[in-house]
Amino acid sequence: MEKPKREQTPRMVAIISDTFGLSTMMASFAAFFVVLVAVLAVVWFVKSAPPHTLTISSGRPGSSLERYAEAYKKILATHGIELKILPSGGSEENLERLLSEQPSVEVGFVQGGLSAGRNLDRLVSLGSVAYEPLWIFYRGQTEIGRLSQLQGERIAVGAVGSGSRALALTVLQPNGITGMPTVLLDVDAEKAAKGLKDGSIDAIFLTGDSAQSQTVRELLRSTDVHLFSFTQSDAYTRRFDFLNRIALPEGSIDLGRDMPSHEVTLIGPTVELVARKGLNSALSDLLIEVAREVHGKAGLLQRRGEFPAPIEHEFKLSDDAQRYYKSGRGFIYRAIGSFWLASLVNRLLVAFVPALLLIIPAVRFFPSAYRWTVQVRFFRCYRRLLRLDQEASAPLSAEQHKALIERLDEIEASVNALRVPAYLADQYYGLRGHITFVRDRLVSSAD
Repeated sequence: MEKPKREQTPRMVAIISDTFGLSTMMASFAAFFVVLVAVLAVVWFVKSAPPHTLTISSGRPGSSLERYAEAYKKILATHGIELKILPSGGSEENLERLLSEQPSVEVGFVQGGLSAGRNLDRLVSLGSVAYEPLWIFYRGQTEIGRLSQLQGERIAVGAVGSGSRALALTVLQPNGITGMPTVLLDVDAEKAAKGLKDGSIDAIFLTGDSAQSQTVRELLRSTDVHLFSFTQSDAYTRRFDFLNRIALPEGSIDLGRDMPSHEVTLIGPTVELVARKGLNSALSDLLIEVAREVHGKAGLLQRRGEFPAPIEHEFKLSDDAQRYYKSGRGFIYRAIGSFWLASLVNRLLVAFVPALLLIIPAVRFFPSAYRWTVQVRFFRCYRRLLRLDQEASAPLSAEQHKALIERLDEIEASVNALRVPAYLADQYYGLRGHITFVRDRLVSSAD
């Protein structure tokens, strides 16, 4: 047996239809709109949740970039996020991984000056986190002041894929050193340092992305080699805008032995924390917070609070990072200690408050608009009823009386056909009562 049409109507549609007096089709549309907004809010709420794991491309084992990544891992673990560290050959390999179509890493440390010929539209920066000085050590009886004086020497520029190699070739090229008679050796930091000590290599270029900090410190304390000081640092930083002048103060290595015995001028880019576009905004804020904890202290080459910094070179600073550097963490994250609880509350507000702001005005406006359309129909019926009542007040023949009764029947039929919302029931029954009143007058006048 087929169920009555009323029983086949979904409950939500039936409630809307009864409340507002809508047709089944219109009530279905209204129900669909409410459900659609709610579903979209739920989908956004689920998809906007921060991930529990994150992969970072760091650097060679023992390098400063690996140490940064290890420090990030410990701090993120306290917030319930697992940081997977993927070692690399250095900044250049980190950049290649971030640009790869395969999303093997979400973030990585990349030094400036590696963007030539690359499309960086899919990447954003979360800020510069440290200086990446270029350390140049060389052998010789006397100190030199220009890189062009290394012409014809055996120079270790760094391993393929390292940022040190890319930076070394960049600064050597303007000095006319691109190949023979100079021998450029693509060897890693440890082999280069060993070769410099045993005399098989004349000069080496090192950066923190590929060299162990211990290697650099040993060479700084060595009496057999010299550390190159960039007397032309201003010329380099103006020619290459990603480079910075970095001062190594007198005595900063060893105060007692006054090492170095004078201020040494270095140059180098900054290391940026680079991410793929679309990184979760809450996670972006948390990473910058972690960067402040890791990189905000005073160090050999930086002052306290100097990093992280919203410095833009090749990579555009993300919108989330710009907001963070201007106003800091959001109020909810400051007020609630737990990252995940704060994220939950924030997502609830962002997902469902706008949904309510859509639904509530619609719910308030729609009845008003519908009330007006129904009342317009009432007014039309009243206009016809008033005209009929005025005509009935005059003396009537039998034919005229019969015609007025027929017109009144038509008015009553049109009123009975109206779909009226429950909140207009008083006006509906008031109109029917007035029709009955006019009918009684017509009947009494006929008698």
